[in-house]
Amino acid sequence: MNLSEFISITRAGKHTAVLTLDRPPANALNFLFLHNLRKEIDKMNASDEIKVVILNSASKQFFVSGADIREMSQYKTAEEGVTFSEKGHALMDRIGLASKPYIAAIEGVCFGGGLELALACHLRIAGNEARLGLPEVNLGLMPGFGGTRRLPKIVGHARALEMMLTGRQLTAEEAVKTGLVNQTVQKGHALEAALNLAEQIEKKSANSVSAILAAVNSIEETPDKEPELFGQLFPTQDAQEGMRAFLEKRLPNFKDK
Repeated sequence: MNLSEFISITRAGKHTAVLTLDRPPANALNFLFLHNLRKEIDKMNASDEIKVVILNSASKQFFVSGADIREMSQYKTAEEGVTFSEKGHALMDRIGLASKPYIAAIEGVCFGGGLELALACHLRIAGNEARLGLPEVNLGLMPGFGGTRRLPKIVGHARALEMMLTGRQLTAEEAVKTGLVNQTVQKGHALEAALNLAEQIEKKSANSVSAILAAVNSIEETPDKEPELFGQLFPTQDAQEGMRAFLEKRLPNFKDK
């Protein structure tokens, strides 16, 4: 059943909803995609029938490739960057602060905003050929959807800084060793594993599950300056060069300006 552009929702079991992301070719997150996904997340959070939500991709090559660089390359001011970041934060916080668990079923590429979407989920399962990373530094930018807050809390500050400062991507095997994902499965079976996990959770008391999430969120979710810092990078020469180089499929020539 198509409810919003780029998103379909199906029911699994008695109390699980599967949100399938479908913006070909790579599920890049643009402003409209973020807006539509937030609307559907709000519906999931308000539903008394839904106890577990799974985020899945229609593509087995891409979970989410990241933010839409072509759209972002049109942003020339700090204010535009802040607005985009705040749009992403609003979505991620709706997921991260939800009173019901969200599970990311990751297949293929999960970069940038895609990994930040997965980080906002409470649990993550990855196909064994998945690749995960926050490569925004290669664009002269930084993570803008909560990655600087959530990644260090999951994998530790030193490892998170290494990933963000170098743009290095992790294999699924590396990701499970660092705690970035809960488990890896054979390629193509991430959704199946997520459904199995959801089946276990939905049998528990919703009151207990909600209380556990609230207790964890009370220590994990804190304000940060990410949107402001993210936005400040957009007017820089390096950010414009980085995004232009990405679109032109070449290496950027940063001038530190």
